[in-house]
Amino acid sequence: MISFENDYSTGAHPRILEALAATNLEPASGYGSDRFCVSARERIRAACDDPTVDVFFLVGGTQANAVTISALLGGHEGVIAADTGHIAVHEAGAIEATGHKVLTLPEHDGKLRAADVAAYLDTFYADASFDHMVFPGMVFIAHPSELGTLYSLAELEELSALCRRAGIPLYLDGARLAYGLAAPGTDVTLADIARLCDAFYIGGTKCGALCGEAVVFPRGGMPKHFLTHAKQHGALLAKGRLLGVQFDTLFTDGLYDEVGRHAIEAAAELRRILAEAGCTFFRESPTNQQFVVLENAQMEALAERIRFSFWERVDAHRTAVRFVTSWSTTPSDLAALETALADVL
Repeated sequence: MISFENDYSTGAHPRILEALAATNLEPASGYGSDRFCVSARERIRAACDDPTVDVFFLVGGTQANAVTISALLGGHEGVIAADTGHIAVHEAGAIEATGHKVLTLPEHDGKLRAADVAAYLDTFYADASFDHMVFPGMVFIAHPSELGTLYSLAELEELSALCRRAGIPLYLDGARLAYGLAAPGTDVTLADIARLCDAFYIGGTKCGALCGEAVVFPRGGMPKHFLTHAKQHGALLAKGRLLGVQFDTLFTDGLYDEVGRHAIEAAAELRRILAEAGCTFFRESPTNQQFVVLENAQMEALAERIRFSFWERVDAHRTAVRFVTSWSTTPSDLAALETALADVL
């Protein structure tokens, strides 16, 4: 069955599989100290235009978020996030399981507004009993957001400046970062993110790797004993080479950029197909996630031929669904969707 269900339903980019096979029998030290991780870190530093960044490889997005957030927060602190944020909705309480509350604010196109964060901080410290409350110790954002939207450079700069005035870190979830960086009209670069954030991760799982995320701490800001902290949380991979080889390949000869461009070009064709089929768009997204509203009967008929994701019920008769492109989306996948929509709608 043709799948637009997510951007990790296929395995890995062929160049990554080739690199894994080519290095398979080479002995390597463990826990991220191998030559592949060392090389990948240097390539990521160059891509960030910052030779001081620390880089740590973890196996997945939930692990990256839970380990990084818990390492950066004090025991009395929580993390501010949009109410649609991944850590607030789709991580099974992983952040709360580390002892830190997710403090949600209303989303605006899937994003946090600096003005709302500032108002929350002001209200918190104006409360005479704030010592008895969960302190706002970090701001969490995702780029792209859960709704496929992007922060502008001005929005990132405003959030960064606010966090620095407040003395709390700005952390960016980059699970789909390749697709955000490749989106048309964006004015945000990887170097901008490294300059403005205190921690972020570069997604691999959803961007061509078998698995893995590269957690980046600009300005040498990795928390003390981060490796030990990751191990305590069951997130440290003994065969760190698996992640090092993949990120070394992704950041060689522009593969990460290529992966992003391919998915965005496919998403543009996906938008055309959905629009010409008469679909109503639930949310506007410039990235690889596209959201439309279908009659329930149409959704059920289409699901017999095409895989896509349930998003939310609109009313008793209609449902918002999500279609996602990736590095592996092909013209024949898109043509099959176009034919199926013509038959069903």
